[in-house]
Amino acid sequence: MAIASFPAPLDFMICVSLGRTRHKHMIAEHRHLAENGVKLVELRLDFIGRAVNLKRLIGDRPTPVLVTVRRREDGGRWLGSEADRQMLLRSAIVSGVEYVDLEADIASSIPRYGNTKRVISFHDFGGTPDNLEELHAAMAEEDADIVKIATIANSFDDNVRMLELVKNATVPTIGICMGEIGMMTRILACRVGSPFTYATYSNERKLAPGQLNYKVMHDLYRYDEIDEQTELFGVVADPVAHSHSPLIHNRSFQHAGLNARYLPFRVPEDDLNTFIKACPGLGIQGISITIPHKERALDYCTRAEASATGIGAINTMIFDNDDRLGFNTDYRAAMDCINAAYQKDAEEVSHRGRRVLVLGAGGVARAIAWGLKQRGAEVTICNRSRERAELLAHELGTRVIGWDERNAQKPQLLINGTSVGMHPDVDLSPIDKSMLNNLMVVFDTVYNPENTLLIKQAREAKARVITGVDMFVRQAAYQYKLFTGSEAPAQLMRDAIKEATSPVRLIQ
Repeated sequence: MAIASFPAPLDFMICVSLGRTRHKHMIAEHRHLAENGVKLVELRLDFIGRAVNLKRLIGDRPTPVLVTVRRREDGGRWLGSEADRQMLLRSAIVSGVEYVDLEADIASSIPRYGNTKRVISFHDFGGTPDNLEELHAAMAEEDADIVKIATIANSFDDNVRMLELVKNATVPTIGICMGEIGMMTRILACRVGSPFTYATYSNERKLAPGQLNYKVMHDLYRYDEIDEQTELFGVVADPVAHSHSPLIHNRSFQHAGLNARYLPFRVPEDDLNTFIKACPGLGIQGISITIPHKERALDYCTRAEASATGIGAINTMIFDNDDRLGFNTDYRAAMDCINAAYQKDAEEVSHRGRRVLVLGAGGVARAIAWGLKQRGAEVTICNRSRERAELLAHELGTRVIGWDERNAQKPQLLINGTSVGMHPDVDLSPIDKSMLNNLMVVFDTVYNPENTLLIKQAREAKARVITGVDMFVRQAAYQYKLFTGSEAPAQLMRDAIKEATSPVRLIQ
């Protein structure tokens, strides 16, 4: 069988990592990736469960490849001897593969041969070393065509240091902060000059912490189109992987033809200060803010709209030169939803004297309770943590009751601002269905799923309902306008969130 040969691939690609135990599965997936436009594939030979038949894997390869045989101490699965591992790497080089991954400590024992490019790598699964520049310089001396440093991000500053390292490197460099905190270093790799970034074949086959699948990298983030002019936005949370905001905003940007991306930023609660200070230098122009940062983020605003100050929390921040502008689109969206539910004619809706029971004491519950209190409603706060409920009620000047008293109330408007009923706990409701009736409006802020048990039971009781999807789309549309200055494609947003949270998708 003839050995395939390719010219060196162009820079700024997505390298998809394949790790399968059987040769035929790795070959089949390699062909599938090639058919879908993938230009570079990493063959993780340490995953092969028997003697590696290198000729079978690369002889008729449909794309250029990077051959890796990773040791267990570096996050791999190689069980053979070190001598056999290095022999396999040498064989790959002699066979003319396009790239070979060599750990920095053994690179000097495997000399350059032919046209194979040497990726000199280092992995640290404990953190990100303080001496990144020193480490990089030593690795570059190992006859490196590309230096690859992959570490675990334990703080947002690790991301900043890694991106700066890559941007300033004189040798082509791949710098990855692994884990959910470091996800942005994978998405923005080409922006700082990395020759390629890594993705996985599917969500079920992640070969490194924080790795995204190829479809998400290519279709959602449009990785190969990101450049220095790309405007950056994102959602700040901890955790953040569950957020659907990147889906709806990136689809909206693409629909509008904007060179903009919306990224997930996992920022631990004690790391918010570092993140906020780093945003301008990274080119981040606006952020959505959610749990656990909504209240503390207000302290970092140089200016905030009156409602945000009154609520004591923001969910949106815009970076405008030296100013940090704070907004609360949860409040705006919730009031729009509630007013629409009560709207009967052209007259302004009044909530004065309306009996409202708000379940929850988090950011969304706070925003809605404040808005209704400002409009004269009789608001009662109820939360599983009585202490948090009392604190919020004291700040807003509302009534408070214990969690075990909630089913004895007779509200005209019921608002669930808790996570009860959210996927995967879809068989739970925060309230007994016996208290629901056809004179009520029931507002569930949970949007995944849209038709929560509470919403289903409210419909059965003939109550008017407001779903979490209604609010989610409205608040996202307000954010989009703050980000771009243009009206949001609301129906596209609605379709995207319904697709993402549909029961069929959840089963997959």
